[in-house]
Amino acid sequence: MIAQSFSHVCAWVFDLDNTLYPPEARLFDQIEIRMTDWVMQSLNVTKQHADRLRRDYWAKYGTTLSGLMREHDVDPGPYLHDVHDIDMSHLKADPILRREITALPGRKIVYTNGSAPYAERVLAARGLSDLFDAVYGVEHAGFKPKPETAAFETIFKSDGILPGNAAMFEDDPRNLSAPHDLGMRTVLVAPLPVERPYIHFHTDDLAGFLSQLGNRPYAAT
Repeated sequence: MIAQSFSHVCAWVFDLDNTLYPPEARLFDQIEIRMTDWVMQSLNVTKQHADRLRRDYWAKYGTTLSGLMREHDVDPGPYLHDVHDIDMSHLKADPILRREITALPGRKIVYTNGSAPYAERVLAARGLSDLFDAVYGVEHAGFKPKPETAAFETIFKSDGILPGNAAMFEDDPRNLSAPHDLGMRTVLVAPLPVERPYIHFHTDDLAGFLSQLGNRPYAAT
């Protein structure tokens, strides 16, 4: 049973983008446009070149920001503020997801490669603002991004989480490798499954998955 696999878990770590809201919201469509514009203006390159750098840095370093910092000594503060200045008016509150997260026993945190202020805006739009014990952005990991093991270790040490008693929910498969190696239970939240030895479970319905964990005083409806 799924519930038995999580019976030891007392710390629940959730990624933000495409995890705590559905991919259909397409927030990253807006963010990618702003990232490309930012790279164009800051590095004085064409749109085509900026798009290529954005994709290449994401693939090589985990985030576009990490590549910009390493290869161009970019100040992360203005970048994070600008690229996350997007419209969230189409996001809807999710009372079912709220109920299932509320029912989880133990500590609950959000950990994103975006910024914490951006995460707080998303959570507010989803009706999830007051559910989490802490919200961590890339700035709390010293701007080291997932999937770097050191990034996870920094966040978990700061929060006091013991990975062996924790679970990680994430939409990007590569970001589950380090949590698995640290001893966490891992769940890929994505439309389609991905077969990797470091992914324990897959779901395309986070609320539905959480409802199966058995740590709830009532049945899901």
